[in-house]
Amino acid sequence: MAKNPKTEELEQQIGELTADLQRMRADFENYRKRVDAEKQVAREDGEVRAILKLLPVVDTIERAVAHIPDDIAEHQWVKGVAGLVKQLEKSLGDLKLQKINSKSGADFNPEFHQAIQFDEEATGDKEVIAEELQPGYTLSGRPIRHAMVKVTRK
Repeated sequence: MAKNPKTEELEQQIGELTADLQRMRADFENYRKRVDAEKQVAREDGEVRAILKLLPVVDTIERAVAHIPDDIAEHQWVKGVAGLVKQLEKSLGDLKLQKINSKSGADFNPEFHQAIQFDEEATGDKEVIAEELQPGYTLSGRPIRHAMVKVTRK
């Protein structure tokens, strides 16, 4: 039984329209995924920028607490400021911000540390940190500010 030419033409149009609809759905899904990825990148960039603006304040507070004179160390106000530092560190940790290990004797890692000074006279086959000059931080494991350190050999 032969098909009516009009029926064949309509079936062909339905096939073409179905294929067009499938392409449009695929294009839209790709677009949606790309926009979601761009939103995530923008959100992460915003977090990084905001945290980078806060880090100098954190550095200043930490330096102030590290140099509290002994004669006022037990004063309530001083204890309150020291508590503020702990609270700030916890809040930053909740944002997935972690300090980079830059303690004296730790291995030097150029992915996380920026060598500001290097002891040329030291001998040894391993580069280690002699002193931390400025703390560095990672956000979700990615360095956002490298630790500035003095490096020596051991």
